[in-house]
Amino acid sequence: MSVGALTACSGGNYCDDLKSYVDTGKNLDTKNSKDLDKILDQSKKVEKSAPKDLKDDWKTLIDYIQKVKDANGDTTKLAELAKGGDLSKIESAQQAITKQAKDTCKIDMSSMGSSN
Repeated sequence: MSVGALTACSGGNYCDDLKSYVDTGKNLDTKNSKDLDKILDQSKKVEKSAPKDLKDDWKTLIDYIQKVKDANGDTTKLAELAKGGDLSKIESAQQAITKQAKDTCKIDMSSMGSSN
């Protein structure tokens, strides 16, 4: 078995967890605390089963979701987050997660909930 296959399977069923994350993210309202609680919980579950090379990317994403939740719907705070210096780090993490999702799990995250 190749190292890539071992990595993709480590820590639980990452692809199933990722699919649940994508399904949870459908129609997400970033101003709704309950929606953010759901996606945050699901993100933490995915992080636990994520391949080792994606753990930092998931941590970055979780930290950002927590900051959005902490903004509590305040549009000024959300705008500050969108302009913040961490944005390129977050985009890089999302790109890595999205690429791996498509390549390994055959999940298209851009459509949030559909798989290819």
